[in-house]
Amino acid sequence: MATITISPLRQRMIEDMNARKLTVGTQKGHIRACKRFAAFLKRSPDTATSEDIRRFQLRLAETDISISNRNRAMTGLRFLFRVTLRRADLADQIYHIREPQKIPLVISPDEAKRLLAMAKTLKVRLLLSLAYGCGLRAGEVVRLRAGDIDSAQTIIRIVQAKGRKDRNVMLPPQVLALLRQWWTVRPTRHDAGIASAQRWLFPGGRPGKPMTTRQLNRLFHQAAAAAGITKPVTLHSLRHSFATHLLERGTDIRIIQALLGHHKLDTTACYTRVATGTIAGIESPLDLLSEPPRKAKKCKKGQPPA
Repeated sequence: MATITISPLRQRMIEDMNARKLTVGTQKGHIRACKRFAAFLKRSPDTATSEDIRRFQLRLAETDISISNRNRAMTGLRFLFRVTLRRADLADQIYHIREPQKIPLVISPDEAKRLLAMAKTLKVRLLLSLAYGCGLRAGEVVRLRAGDIDSAQTIIRIVQAKGRKDRNVMLPPQVLALLRQWWTVRPTRHDAGIASAQRWLFPGGRPGKPMTTRQLNRLFHQAAAAAGITKPVTLHSLRHSFATHLLERGTDIRIIQALLGHHKLDTTACYTRVATGTIAGIESPLDLLSEPPRKAKKCKKGQPPA
């Protein structure tokens, strides 16, 4: 079996990332960015100059890489230079591009109903119900454990989600009923030696691992196609729809912020631009022009006019 050799520079960067408790996904992204930079230089990144960084950023601008992916790559390089190499002068040459502010794509309540109706199995219906009915991210759905379900308080505990934050979300009665059905037929071949509360709700093919988000995304797109949803929606659109539909029904935006686990209210406020039901119900000043003028209210005796 071939032994993978890791360069001293990469090993030191991995140690720096581990010391700062960066997630596995973040670490992989940073390493990938540094490998791309090294391939561009055709030499080790620790020999890079300010001009090399400038040329690399110009090269990225000429490619079809998205702004978000480009910024993530530069974040990885900034970590390398600022933390591992202690070259603040080079790290200062890295800049990020402002991303376009796009309105999240959502589905209507009728489309959500059709989507769940076209889920071909109990498992798929439960997965999609959790994503839409509780506003969960894909990774949060697949990493649920049995102990996260609190049927007594009708809540679901989301443990160490994005930003290493815990939060509680509601447990709808329909989801609880589906969970109870699923628990009786859920695969148990990898449960040996694992406490009941620590068992994955959706175990994967490998022992000790849950199903992957890639599998969940594939199941979502199959259900969306079967439901005749032609919008370019993604699984994350269910989370957007959860927030938008709550907002349209008058739920306080701060409660929605807590349910979604947003750190800033501004992040949640973007759904006010998506709430089509609320927007469509606003009366335009153009319509008011055709209405007869309203009579001014008479002032009471002794009360000065406004």
